Amino acid sequence: MKFRIELVVLGIAAICGGPVLAQGYPTKSIRIIVPVAPGGNVDIVARTLAAELTKSLGQTVIVENRPSAASLIGTQQVAKAAPDGYTLLAHSSTYFSAPTISANAGYDPIRDFAPITLTCKAPMFMEVHPSVPARNVADLVAIAKAQPGYVSNANSGNGSTGHMAGEVFASRAGVKLLNVFYKGSAQAVLDVISGQAMLMFDQISTSGPYVKAGKLRALAVTSAQRANMFPDVRTMAESGYPGYEDVTLNFLLAPAGTPKDIVTKLHAEVVKAYQQPELIKRFTERSIQLVASPSPEAFGETIKSEVARLSKVARDAGIKAE
Repeated sequence: MKFRIELVVLGIAAICGGPVLAQGYPTKSIRIIVPVAPGGNVDIVARTLAAELTKSLGQTVIVENRPSAASLIGTQQVAKAAPDGYTLLAHSSTYFSAPTISANAGYDPIRDFAPITLTCKAPMFMEVHPSVPARNVADLVAIAKAQPGYVSNANSGNGSTGHMAGEVFASRAGVKLLNVFYKGSAQAVLDVISGQAMLMFDQISTSGPYVKAGKLRALAVTSAQRANMFPDVRTMAESGYPGYEDVTLNFLLAPAGTPKDIVTKLHAEVVKAYQQPELIKRFTERSIQLVASPSPEAFGETIKSEVARLSKVARDAGIKAE
């Protein structure tokens, strides 16, 4: 009888162990892995959230950068981490496209992670060096059609957000761009500023200051509406490409198998952090829209739709691993 009672107790503990652990979460520090170099949107938003979560959760939330080509190393690290809510991943739209392009991505964007929430949306500029004789998108298309493969498109790597935005544009415009891949967007921007490359699709938050200073010329924004900080720059739709919208998404993920109530708690904490008007204002001034998904499940549907969309872009453009 004693043996049977012990088995029943052990069975109850096994059933309840996960939720009990989740209810006490967190009991130690949390790591957010950022698989790109410091300084970009993913890093900035992740560090802002880390500071807010540290205050609200009562445990230190640390951001660790693990930059690599196509952001694979940091992403793989989190995919293999224990699903206990203490190792998270902050990523961008590259996450959706990398497995389509690389046979060795080492993760499945739908199967290997638990969605938590979107963290922001960041529109891009279609921008050129001031010496390029293009004052608008139509001018650039004319140059690209006259000299196929002449217009160089600088971006932060094969399958990166800038690369994919350029491929969508090239497909819509019926032109061929010369892709120039870099290990990060910072060097790509500098090479466009110096005239080493002609064209780039880059987040307004990072290229905006260069556009204001006249070091880059913005031909269009990739969002459905004009950017608040640059009301004179037309959208791609206004430039002759209706329906064109390519906004970089940033988000937060956990390893697959992370208890649902931990995921729900993290989602709720992000939503709470985004209720601060001063936080919204600070990022709006950088043309970054802080936005949380309605629920982890809703974000899961966003992941599925973005993977499908960017997989089609890669197939249609014949993009393969370098």
